[in-house]
Amino acid sequence: MEYDRKIKSAENAIIKLQNNTQSIVSSISEVRNLAEEQFGELQEAVKKAHLDVLSFLEEKERAAVNHANGIKTHLEHKCAMMEENKCRVEKMVSHTNDTLFLKEYCEFKKNAGVDTLPSVYIGLKDKLSGIRKVVVESTDHLLQLLRISYKEKLQEFAKEEDCGIKTLVSAIVSPKHHISAPEPKARSDFLKYTFPLTFDPVTAHRYLRLLEDNHKVTNTTPWEHPYPDDPERFEHWRQVLSDKSMYIGRYYFEVEISGPGIYLGVTYKSIDRKGSETNSCISGNDFSWSINWNGKGFSAWHSDVEMPLETDTFSRIGVYLNYPKGTLSFHGLTSDTMTLIHKFECEFAEPLYPAFWLSKKENSVRIIRLGEEAEKIPVSSSEEVLSSNANSASELDAAART
Repeated sequence: MEYDRKIKSAENAIIKLQNNTQSIVSSISEVRNLAEEQFGELQEAVKKAHLDVLSFLEEKERAAVNHANGIKTHLEHKCAMMEENKCRVEKMVSHTNDTLFLKEYCEFKKNAGVDTLPSVYIGLKDKLSGIRKVVVESTDHLLQLLRISYKEKLQEFAKEEDCGIKTLVSAIVSPKHHISAPEPKARSDFLKYTFPLTFDPVTAHRYLRLLEDNHKVTNTTPWEHPYPDDPERFEHWRQVLSDKSMYIGRYYFEVEISGPGIYLGVTYKSIDRKGSETNSCISGNDFSWSINWNGKGFSAWHSDVEMPLETDTFSRIGVYLNYPKGTLSFHGLTSDTMTLIHKFECEFAEPLYPAFWLSKKENSVRIIRLGEEAEKIPVSSSEEVLSSNANSASELDAAART
């Protein structure tokens, strides 16, 4: 049977991925051990440099102390001689016979020599400041090299197309998913790539209520729901992921949104679930792509950068992913047309999960069951949407005033 062949192919792929994971862990372990060895040598070099500096200081200290002690000993000896000469002169002065005094004094001066005394200048502070400058500047230079060299060179290495640590996957897909297949234009073309999905209750924030067999989500702030603790659950941002990921092929789904402040897009499974920083929400990191409806218009978000969009108002949005081509597009639906809201072009590296952020109270998103509703009129008119959003805005303003 065809399914037996597909299951066997999938099982083989899983085994290869498991082996690949083990190979990645083993390879990284080898590089980690090498890094430990290299940094061990670096630490030994630092210790050696440390000892060299201390040895230099001790040598200079010893030489300086010996030099100072030599001068000090000389001066002490000179002082003793001068004390002795002083006593001799005082003894000669005590003679009453001038002739005898002059004779002894002349003899004394002849043998005493010249009393030359050094003028001592202590330049210790100036010399030490120079040594201190050399040590500080050399250390700063090495620290700067350490901080920049490894990080910049590794990042530069990682930018090379074939140098990243990644798993290369090729797919056996049906003809409609081939890259060469034409891009869909009419809604009936997009529906060929319909991807049924639901909201994943394990990921839902406690302020989000799931309804209609996990096809609808509503922000019920401040009312929490007794969901069990789970490492996959969002704790700060009112977000929820879908239950399925999209990878390699083409995918299409539709949602209906209600209320300003809704973000919808895609992200990687690795998105942080517990953090309160902006990179934990689907508008604030470089591995999420989303659009936002703020009540007046749409904007595109990626890497915490907003790009306002000039487009009409829509309450039903079609999301189309061509993974191999690296495109993600959002389309506004009315009863007779599909209008492109925005298109991202990038190189995806991992499976993508549809993701939703309901930032305000009473926001709601409903995933359309296209198998049942594909032929129904997708959305109401723009005027109805504007009226609904105006009413929501009025209610929020009234609540704020009270």
